[in-house]
Amino acid sequence: MPAARESLLDAAGAALGRRPWSAVRMVDVAAAASVSRQTLYNEFGSKDGLARALVRRETDLYLTGADRALREGGFEALAAWTSEAARRSPLTRAVLTGCWSERLPAIDLAPAPHVSGVPAQRRADGPLPGPAELVAAVRDRAAALLGRPAGECELAVRIALSWVVAPAGEADLARLLRTRAA
Repeated sequence: MPAARESLLDAAGAALGRRPWSAVRMVDVAAAASVSRQTLYNEFGSKDGLARALVRRETDLYLTGADRALREGGFEALAAWTSEAARRSPLTRAVLTGCWSERLPAIDLAPAPHVSGVPAQRRADGPLPGPAELVAAVRDRAAALLGRPAGECELAVRIALSWVVAPAGEADLARLLRTRAA
């Protein structure tokens, strides 16, 4: 049922874009995905399980994009990707910074208690990465992909995240990246 899962996550993400998570209703997510509410509960166990899976997917999408950016353009591309991903998605911004607004799901990053019959890998029961774990993951990926020292890679990742925390205008970021590349 991978297609239904992705459809449900897409529907939940779209609903989150329109209203706060507290106002997102499971019945509406199921209807938007053209599946039954029971299918939604079978897949995620609960609204919290859906939220955790949504955060897990957002994290995976960010890491996939970070890998692509590093391969295609190194640290400069990583900075641009990180800034763009956080600007485009409040959920990505929260995952990267640890600053969760009241519009987003209230997620505990610790492992979720196993309370239903839904398999753990589908419910995203495992711990979700916080900002420190994401810095370490991207640092390690950058070191492996670029063959650079881990300390240099961590500094680059933290500089990229500084654009998320204290954004400058897009023109400023583009100018800085052009200057750095020259």
